[in-house]
Amino acid sequence: MKAAEMRSKSASELKEELTNLRQEQFNLRMQRGAGQLANPARFGIVKKEIARIKTVLTEKAGN
Repeated sequence: MKAAEMRSKSASELKEELTNLRQEQFNLRMQRGAGQLANPARFGIVKKEIARIKTVLTEKAGN
């Protein structure tokens, strides 16, 4: 999801998405630890999406 799409969502929707992404990040870490990780590139994607959401939330809090 792009930052422009995130800006159109409400803060509660973004917080819910952030929770889901953090859960996915945790699951990816567990898969990596067990040696069952299928797509290692997903780590970077999830990390960047979390950063984007946190940035947009900070922008909305400043307004």
